Amino acid sequence: MEQDQQILARITEMVEDERKLRESLASGEIDGATEQQRLGVLERELDQCWDLLRQRRAKVEFGENPDDAQVRPSSQVEGYQG
Repeated sequence: MEQDQQILARITEMVEDERKLRESLASGEIDGATEQQRLGVLERELDQCWDLLRQRRAKVEFGENPDDAQVRPSSQVEGYQG
């Protein structure tokens, strides 16, 4: 489960990065286009991390090795519909 903790720590870092980007836009340090570009990258990476964590948890639930879970391409993860 150490790997799960590392994934959660990375998610926390990215959420903080997202907050900082929004603050930078509000304070005029960056423009809207820069914020949107950077947010897009962060959002895709966040989706991949959450997907990986869900895969790992599902593997544990079904008695499989969570280390067999792999990061899927953002194009695949972004195409999911809830």
